[in-house]
Amino acid sequence: MKQLEYKGYTGSIEYSKEDDLLYGKILGIRGLISYEGKTGKELESDFKGAIDNYLNDCKKEGILPEKPYKGSFNVRISPDLHQKAALLALEEKMSLNSFVAESIRERIFKDR
Repeated sequence: MKQLEYKGYTGSIEYSKEDDLLYGKILGIRGLISYEGKTGKELESDFKGAIDNYLNDCKKEGILPEKPYKGSFNVRISPDLHQKAALLALEEKMSLNSFVAESIRERIFKDR
């Protein structure tokens, strides 16, 4: 397992040799939510507790919790690559957005 998952949130797993400690942070959000543990079970428990605390704090304060990976992001590429992608998308009668999504999907599932 490379990451932890709980309630739609993903967390990293790191190891500090100096502290003999597992630790991590929630990925894909701007805020810092971290957790730690001496064992895998402790790490997972603290991870879940950190998310539950975050969600409870948001509820108490009347704010919406930040959602990781909303499905929208900006990509900067060269003008030449942009043009080639846009023209290929047109040839395939697709929007550029659909073309990029399909290209990413193919790469992700090809490598697994």
